[in-house]
Amino acid sequence: MAETPAPVTPGKVIAVHVAYESRAAQRGRRPSQPSYFLKTTSSVTGSRSGVVRPEGTELLAFEGEIALVIGTPARRVSVDQAWSHVSHVTGSNDLGIYAYRAPDKGSNLRSKGRDGYTPIGPELIDARAVEPEQLRIRTWVNGSLVQEDTTGPDRLIFPLAQFVADLSQHMTLETGDVILTGTPAGSSVIAPGDVVEVEGDAPAAKGAPSSGRLVTTVVEGPGDFDPDMGTLPHVDDAQREDAWGSRQAAGLAEDPNALPEILRAQLMAAPTAGISAQLRKRGLNQVVIEGVHPALPGTKMVGVAKTLRFLPGREDLFTTHGGGYNAQKRAFEAVRPGEVLVIEARNEPGSGTLGDILALRAHHNGAAGVVTDGGVRDSAAVTEIGLPVFSRTSHPAVLGRNHVPWESDIAIGCGNTTVIPGDVIVGDDDDGVVVIPRALAQEVAEEALTKDHEDSWVFDRVAEGHPVDNLFPPAGQWKQKFQEWLAQNPVPEPSAQGTQGAQGTQSEGQD
Repeated sequence: MAETPAPVTPGKVIAVHVAYESRAAQRGRRPSQPSYFLKTTSSVTGSRSGVVRPEGTELLAFEGEIALVIGTPARRVSVDQAWSHVSHVTGSNDLGIYAYRAPDKGSNLRSKGRDGYTPIGPELIDARAVEPEQLRIRTWVNGSLVQEDTTGPDRLIFPLAQFVADLSQHMTLETGDVILTGTPAGSSVIAPGDVVEVEGDAPAAKGAPSSGRLVTTVVEGPGDFDPDMGTLPHVDDAQREDAWGSRQAAGLAEDPNALPEILRAQLMAAPTAGISAQLRKRGLNQVVIEGVHPALPGTKMVGVAKTLRFLPGREDLFTTHGGGYNAQKRAFEAVRPGEVLVIEARNEPGSGTLGDILALRAHHNGAAGVVTDGGVRDSAAVTEIGLPVFSRTSHPAVLGRNHVPWESDIAIGCGNTTVIPGDVIVGDDDDGVVVIPRALAQEVAEEALTKDHEDSWVFDRVAEGHPVDNLFPPAGQWKQKFQEWLAQNPVPEPSAQGTQGAQGTQSEGQD
């Protein structure tokens, strides 16, 4: 059959990063607010089209999505008004090639803006005939169902109308504009010869309206990129893991530095004071990053250390090492999901060591947090991003006032303690940040939770008016009473769900 043209010619195409609970759970990061990127209008195509995977690349991924078509211009509309500005809904495929994800630095311009990378259609569903919570998206690859989800309130992180209202705060959504509303779990890699079909429908609505099957066939195309004109495509294991959906699906060995989810959950539940006490029992006293405080009350942070070192400011060295794609920018760009970037700034509070742009990039990459014994620029904006950041202070001066970005992924000194890449970093707003040698993390977490459970029981007894003698810690009869209570009230097992990173950490590079 011949190609069917796209049923709409948008003036702009706006795509949502992470919108489905299933996708957030798969990625291990749940956004607290929606975020977006633009796709080129030249990427729009219709059904039964071919999508080109450039020769020499390996990671082309599909993402079946519900597309909203704007019917009447929307500017500063409320959530209650927003759906009335949507004229139609339909199916879409937010295709992307991961080989350009890192060079795009979050814009997705080359990775998702290529010709044919936004199939839409084939038919439009009248938005007045359906409720926004009634829609369903399904995707098939070579005839096998690989994605299925709905837009119900228990399935979407944000209601569809919120995207329209939110975007209208910042720009006029014009007639024909398209919003791609995110993909559920199940997105993965496709190769030349594969056929992808996407359908949006409303099975519970009258007549069960459907967009029909949006069919796209993957074909091999030229990949002779000119290095003299721009960046060449590049992939690494982190990109492979994201594109396939898991390390296992990508055929990769497990990351030896990654924290098992149950360990992460235990460390999230354990207080840093209790962790410090357990390390002290093992003869480790210099394990607290001193003098750093979180930007936001209620912060809890758990992750594996990635390190960055600044040297004292020297004009000639800053000239050679401070500009361009320097060690600081490379470290923030390279931070991976679940990692905490720890910065050695020599306890120097007289300038910033990161600002809002680098914090945003780390946040997009899925970082679990940042610790610096220096200052933070743009502190209010950094706090708003939601990335857990522990620092000495806020300071408006730029990096070059006191620091030279020098190297990363080495042993450093931060807040009067040594941090080795791969150490486990735990921070909270009660007692700051503690460093755990990776080999001790499991036993320290378990014993810290056990001791915290005991301390909670002791606290309740003291609150009842009992003196602390022989009670703190329990001894004699108190120890027997505690053991009897413990038999009936064992240490609770923390849930591993939702412990990846902290405070709504998300990844917005390719979704």
